[in-house]
Amino acid sequence: MDVHDSLILHETPDQFLIEPIHDPGNILVIDRLNQEFSLVDGKKHIPSTSKSRSIFGIVGTIRLLAGPYLVVITKCSKAGMVNGQDIWKIDETEILPFARTILHLNEEQLAENQVYKAMIEHVLNIPHFYFSYTYDLTHSLQRLHNTMPEFLQIPLHERADERFVWNRHLIRDFVSQPQMAKFVLPVMLGFVQTHHCTVNRKKLLYTLISRRCCYRAGTRFFMRGVDQEGQVANYVETEQIVEYQGDKCSFIQTRGSIPIFWSQLPNLKYKPKPEAVQGANHLEGLSRHFDFQVLNYGKQVILNLIDQKGAEGKLEKAFSDVINSFRSPFVKYEAFDFHHECRKMRYDRLSVLLDRVSAEQEEYVYFMLLKDGTVVRQQDGVFRTNCIDCLDRTNVLQSLLARRNLQQVFLKLGVLGEGQRIEDQQDFENLFKNIWADHADVISTQYSGTGALKTDFTRLGKRTKSGLLRDGVNSLVRYYKNNLADGFRQDAIDLFLGNYVVEQSRLVIRIERSWKYLLLPGIWCIATTMVFVTLLLPNELSTESLLYLLFWSGMAVVSSYFIVANGNEFVDWPKLVGRHQPPIQLEL
Repeated sequence: MDVHDSLILHETPDQFLIEPIHDPGNILVIDRLNQEFSLVDGKKHIPSTSKSRSIFGIVGTIRLLAGPYLVVITKCSKAGMVNGQDIWKIDETEILPFARTILHLNEEQLAENQVYKAMIEHVLNIPHFYFSYTYDLTHSLQRLHNTMPEFLQIPLHERADERFVWNRHLIRDFVSQPQMAKFVLPVMLGFVQTHHCTVNRKKLLYTLISRRCCYRAGTRFFMRGVDQEGQVANYVETEQIVEYQGDKCSFIQTRGSIPIFWSQLPNLKYKPKPEAVQGANHLEGLSRHFDFQVLNYGKQVILNLIDQKGAEGKLEKAFSDVINSFRSPFVKYEAFDFHHECRKMRYDRLSVLLDRVSAEQEEYVYFMLLKDGTVVRQQDGVFRTNCIDCLDRTNVLQSLLARRNLQQVFLKLGVLGEGQRIEDQQDFENLFKNIWADHADVISTQYSGTGALKTDFTRLGKRTKSGLLRDGVNSLVRYYKNNLADGFRQDAIDLFLGNYVVEQSRLVIRIERSWKYLLLPGIWCIATTMVFVTLLLPNELSTESLLYLLFWSGMAVVSSYFIVANGNEFVDWPKLVGRHQPPIQLEL
């Protein structure tokens, strides 16, 4: 069942009336006073005095302190086409209050309500949200084909894979009334690009889709590892699709945080130590995760790219020990120290890992559906890649596995002949690299707040000095956001997904800071400023200016030390869900 694709929103002081352009006799009425939803027949119910405008879909409703809000799509653009169906990217949304006034809120409630509203706006502005009126974007081609025919007659929101429906909390008022199914639009966070390409003088459609899981969703340092249900942080399913002369091929990969219980909470240090949780039942968490993985995808090859020395090395050993205890015939473990093996920008060394897993890639193959409906091949296993963040190193390796799959697919479809290579098709090779680099940036922004590192290798096939400079800038921005802004981002995601529900009588946003929060940064700023003033103003250094320089330099160093020592007090911690507690503070 398709969703209404063109809507007109009519607003009155008492109602929202949503009219499908192609079905004007079926109007959704939302009472802004008693908050009831109903369907009415005919345009006669629309007052002539209503304020009307076009919208492109309903994201859902969410309750804040001021009452419910309606979230609608006001601008979208076509992201591409999959299986002949249009895919759309959300460009702009609007959050509309049910209440006509907020006079019922006191000053504190009003301020907190504004913060909640800003959180919802923040999530809606994460790049990028996608939807389709006619196609189930949350399922791969293989999963859709393997369903019963009647499955495709079920409303989109009912047959969608809940792992990838990001507005499932917001549509709860609609799904409780089956007659409103054509107004319910499942929304997915991730990445979609489709391109019409010419390879070896043959025209085809190339598509890359990534679906971000909404379970254990969050930000880089506040969401790591596995939970009790076997869900992992930063879990993304990536599907590469080739459509040629009616035939379709699909190749699935997954990524996700190391599936044991571990944390890496921010503390103002550039790279906090990752630590496995002592005494946790790691085997149970890992078992539940891979039971689910095997059920959904078949056999698994774990490609673990973290360092095998230092703090990451301890985590790698804990992971490998649990894997050895797991002993599943469906799960294979491959550890590859990316930084060590590819040191001095020798990224060609990744071919060593690709050769080690080439037999599995030949065995798992990919899904292939001919235009007459014949299934030639089914993909019966996936590569599950991780590094610490499951971003930069992971994306580099996934792009290489995807290219190797394309070589197999193009040969099978007859796009390339024997002896021909993708690398020799320069236009497509450049397109492929740029799509995967764009993909890396988007997936990284969703989790870490910045674009990916190492994308110069993905775009150009080699590391460059300009790429290293760009990585340095992104690393600094990550440091700032992950320490000083991610508490708000984590709270925003938890609020949007329904992990936290606003209570009318409870205020939680306010937080009391100790005196160190203002005093120490103030001293550091003054001391650093005076160091530069002492260096720049005099023509030559005198004994007096040298003493000033030493004094203010000492103050800068001492204040920096105490800021880092008390780093937990300066970190922006999440406040809505009580899963993150700052460690015990050090004192001056």
